[in-house]
Amino acid sequence: MTHQSAKAPNLLSSHFNRPYFRGVGVASAMLGAALLLGVAGYHFIAELGWIDALLNAAMILTGMGEIDPLRSDAAKIFASAYALFSGIVFLTAAGAILAPMFHRVLHKFHIEVQG
Repeated sequence: MTHQSAKAPNLLSSHFNRPYFRGVGVASAMLGAALLLGVAGYHFIAELGWIDALLNAAMILTGMGEIDPLRSDAAKIFASAYALFSGIVFLTAAGAILAPMFHRVLHKFHIEVQG
């Protein structure tokens, strides 16, 4: 015989909110650190101004692509490495935000078997 376990916490409860906002905080910190790394790299290696460096780093981090052409080999190597790094950071950040939601869904459909 199967029965549904005790009601899962409501979506607005602290059982959901605390892990969710922790994930959002972790994701924000990761994305912020990655953005700062990209801005510094584009500014110092690609020799772009601060605003152009920010624009290029943000566009690469979100998967949109570069704006300014890169002139030196060092800048092109940095941009390649940063693009690969950004893909991993973006997916990890998405996972940190979505994990509490998936956990909640698993709890919602959990059925215990009495034996």
